[in-house]
Amino acid sequence: MIIKSSDLETTLGSPSSTQTTRVLHLINGEHFAGAERVQDLLAMALPQFGYEAGFACVKADKFPKVRRSSSPLYELNMKNKFDLLCYRNIAKIICDENYKLIHAHTPRSLLIGSLAARATDCPLIYHVHSPAGRDSERGLKNWINTKVETWALSRVDRMICVSNSLMGYMESLGHPAVKLNVVSNGVAAIDDLPHRDAPGKNDVWTLGTMALFRPRKGVEVLLEALSILKNRGVKTHLRAVGQFETSEYESEVMNLVNRLGIADMITWTGFQTNVNEQIRKMDLFVLPSLYGEGLPMVVLESMANAVPVVASNVEGIPEAVRDNVDGLIFKPGDAKDLAAKVESMVGDSERWNSMSQSAYVRQRTCLSDISMAEGTSEVYSSLLN
Repeated sequence: MIIKSSDLETTLGSPSSTQTTRVLHLINGEHFAGAERVQDLLAMALPQFGYEAGFACVKADKFPKVRRSSSPLYELNMKNKFDLLCYRNIAKIICDENYKLIHAHTPRSLLIGSLAARATDCPLIYHVHSPAGRDSERGLKNWINTKVETWALSRVDRMICVSNSLMGYMESLGHPAVKLNVVSNGVAAIDDLPHRDAPGKNDVWTLGTMALFRPRKGVEVLLEALSILKNRGVKTHLRAVGQFETSEYESEVMNLVNRLGIADMITWTGFQTNVNEQIRKMDLFVLPSLYGEGLPMVVLESMANAVPVVASNVEGIPEAVRDNVDGLIFKPGDAKDLAAKVESMVGDSERWNSMSQSAYVRQRTCLSDISMAEGTSEVYSSLLN
């Protein structure tokens, strides 16, 4: 169900009679990347623990089109980043539809959510997906996001951090520990994976990466590593899944590809919705992020598909991927180290099989959508009780 702000007067009627407690998730909604997959998975898994999610999108675009959940969705698009009056529509939804909790997921939605919480006296939770102060290379934007987040957090009752690293970051900003909770991201476990063997030493190994490509994702480091592997005679091909944040950045990356002479070694797929299908086409998943990660969903999705991960030592990543157990960890920004880690795996079928099995088991036991929903529900219950 999708409701637009122009329809509010006629479509919001009597409160739901469901026995579950309703939680309104405030999200941007313009992308469908890691944080949005968290939101979608929570909506599907929370009912097991007595909670029903609804979504209010303040920048609706991809999320309403791509999501798998069927939760109520309200499109309340802000006219611009300073259009704060849409909090009134959110407050109306909360009152008319009997929502008991507000759960915000971005600095923008947190700002609106804090105003709606004041207007309705509804408890407010903020989901810290990544450090706002390290979101991009634009210092002014980071500073503004941090200031907005800090101001709005004064009204927050609880914060959910997706990793211990993020909780430490929030503590360093002066947020009280009593408000902080760690709930690791999770993805759906996959049963009956089709059997696969590691490629041989003389085969072409498919390296994969998946992201909303922007500078902090470090794709340049991966491209430089690909060039190094080519010069060493290591047979690899890169499958890059995702769209670019801007056309300007896409041009910069393509210019680097041409300078390195590796265009024939890369398949750019663009944005894809079939995440698991894409990951199963990869022999190793590579995440070369430079900074700004909480606990990347795509790492967990790779583990769920029994694909070993080679990832940078950034924030929450090592909390999921144990070095030399579930995958390999390399120095952020170091293309030579990344190339060396990939080369050490190529052709070593015994090592690949061991890491593949370990990653698969670890995701199922520690990093599932069910464990994420259970942890989130415990935060909700701590407020309502």
